[in-house]
Amino acid sequence: MIYFNNVSKIYKDATALEDVTFTVESGEFVSIVGHSGAGKTTLTKLILSEELPSDGTVFFESVNVHKLRPEELTRLRRRIGMVFQDFKLLPHKTAYENIAFAMEAVGKSDEEIASDVPHVLELVDLSHRHSHFPQELSGGEQQRLAIARAIINQPELIIADEPTGNLDPVNTYEIVQILKRINDLGTTVILTTHNRGVIESVGKRVITMEKGKIVRDTKHHGKEV
Repeated sequence: MIYFNNVSKIYKDATALEDVTFTVESGEFVSIVGHSGAGKTTLTKLILSEELPSDGTVFFESVNVHKLRPEELTRLRRRIGMVFQDFKLLPHKTAYENIAFAMEAVGKSDEEIASDVPHVLELVDLSHRHSHFPQELSGGEQQRLAIARAIINQPELIIADEPTGNLDPVNTYEIVQILKRINDLGTTVILTTHNRGVIESVGKRVITMEKGKIVRDTKHHGKEV
């Protein structure tokens, strides 16, 4: 699904990525782990074509994402759901309305919204909080809502960029379990984190980054990819 071919990203004062090559297959759950500044977020921005590589190529299903025209890039991004550390919820809309808004943005009908939103609220265990505003939800509930919004349009890929960074261990565990559930339903998941405990609870493939380089790529139980 995703292929980085000898990708480097150099900013004016620093190298964010250096000669990075890896593949993510459709249906995989891949955790990318590393300290702050290791290059994790730069990777996700390159997939979305929010940044251009200084060298190398990023492919999404054999298409060079940085050669896409604006309308093609819009269609690509609709195939990707994003989850952020700071939730990025709409504060003046309820949980239900936050999810419905994501459907409205891609032209879904009122009937589709009424049918699909309750199902995704149930998937993230928020059915009982559907009429609450983000500020009335706990941090863990807000992140579950952010995940619901990210998956409502059935993307092929979920990118979760440090989704548990602000959460306690209990909520962190719940978020990981929801992401695993989504992966079990067939969605590819890329999770970035600096927390080794998170990737141990996932139990899937782990790419370890240091100073912009991939230093290790292992499957579960430590087997090298």
